[in-house]
Amino acid sequence: MNYSIDKQDRYAVFRLEENNLNSLIAPELKSKFVLLSTEEEISNLIFDLSDVEFVDSSGLSAILTANRLWKRLGSFVITGIEHPSVKKLMEISRLDSVLTIIPTVSESIDFIFMDQIEKELNDEDGE
Repeated sequence: MNYSIDKQDRYAVFRLEENNLNSLIAPELKSKFVLLSTEEEISNLIFDLSDVEFVDSSGLSAILTANRLWKRLGSFVITGIEHPSVKKLMEISRLDSVLTIIPTVSESIDFIFMDQIEKELNDEDGE
């Protein structure tokens, strides 16, 4: 599986550098997500699918695994859904209503910063 990870202070961008997110890649991707979720400095993850042209049910399962892991850690954002078949799959599976999907990496970073500010403000109100 080819990928890159850009770790920053408040987030990491995980870019999958594959055309297909399928049953050949999904198990390794799930394992990588589990390992990343244990790293303290990665409380927010941006999953960049810019290179991905096809996703199958195993790929969707890997995405949902990451979403579940980061729900308790911070934010999980999917970005770079550009290929029509991937967009269509997200719509048909109704995952576009479950997942946070944002068009670009820079907009995803903005979202994470705003989400973090909102959570901090809510924590202060709750004290």
